[in-house]
Amino acid sequence: MRCNKNTRYSSLICRNLFSTLVTSPNPDFGINVPAKNTNLVSMRAIVHFGRTLITVFLLSLSLWSNSQSISFSDGKYELGLGLGPSFFLGDLGGARGIGKPFIRDLDIPLTKFSKGLFINIYPAEWLGFRLAYNQSFIEGSDDEVDLAGGREFSRWRRNQYFQSKISELYFGIELYPTVWLEQYDDLQGKLRPYGIAGIGMFHFNPKGYYYPDPNNLNSKQLVELKPLRLEGQGMSQYPDRKEYKLTQLEVPMGGGFKYYIKEHIYVGLEILHRKTFTDYIDDVSTKYIDPIYFSQYLAPADVPIAYQLHNREPFRNITRPTIGRQRGDSKEMDSYFSTIFRFGWRLNGSSSPNRKALRQLRCPIYF
Repeated sequence: MRCNKNTRYSSLICRNLFSTLVTSPNPDFGINVPAKNTNLVSMRAIVHFGRTLITVFLLSLSLWSNSQSISFSDGKYELGLGLGPSFFLGDLGGARGIGKPFIRDLDIPLTKFSKGLFINIYPAEWLGFRLAYNQSFIEGSDDEVDLAGGREFSRWRRNQYFQSKISELYFGIELYPTVWLEQYDDLQGKLRPYGIAGIGMFHFNPKGYYYPDPNNLNSKQLVELKPLRLEGQGMSQYPDRKEYKLTQLEVPMGGGFKYYIKEHIYVGLEILHRKTFTDYIDDVSTKYIDPIYFSQYLAPADVPIAYQLHNREPFRNITRPTIGRQRGDSKEMDSYFSTIFRFGWRLNGSSSPNRKALRQLRCPIYF
């Protein structure tokens, strides 16, 4: 008789069924046995029913999975963690000349750190569903502008700064296009590239430094920027500038690869970009307002803080009218991305009881 994967699965299921019948506390073979303890019999009935239900489920799963082109025998669930640098892409800082999209305007000195946890579920080896939670820190500063005598001077003169913690939760779909090219079922030694896209939410809170004594830059206070309404958000004098929310939607997208160093352990590298729908991660978006309105909307103690943070050009020894001048670029939304080193574990991989049993049921080799 030829031994194949269906035979091995059938042998395994038969062994589970036999074990259920043998170890059942009170199998019913048509013989009426008086019960000595009603509660004990009920508990035994529940346990027996649970074993039978699990056996039927495993049988159904094995029959369904064997009808697919991709096997589930290597495991369906993964847990892991990711660590790596994070980068902000917004209005502040940047390279020479006019602001540029994506990594062409990256400030490497402001690289920060990201960390997170994820769980993956695989209905098939080529398709994965991911739920992930990450914490990051991002920063932007016009001090990092690479001055070369061009249009980048306007950003250096603006002299704005921000920092923010970011917490995000997202759901993503992973696609593994090379699975169909693989020649064997085991995972160890495999390199799998993939792409990912999804939907999520993130929370941020931009903060900046206030200097109570502008002549002493060593003394500073970190203050939240949103309550200060630095660009007139929520002021009736600027009806088109609505207050922004600190929790926003995002669209994560990217790609990477995994390498399985063991059947149930892998390492990987991933680049994940987050497209957002707000231009206020750095609290800079549009034009300067008239600071006279701060006193109408803010507490008296916050008015001098807002005056200083809305226009920081005086720290460059530059004094000029700013009302109505460009402060940020509202045509481009802010974003951020991270380069993640990933470490993951398959929960029901080669160390699971079923995988060990399958290896024991492999066909013998005759010489």
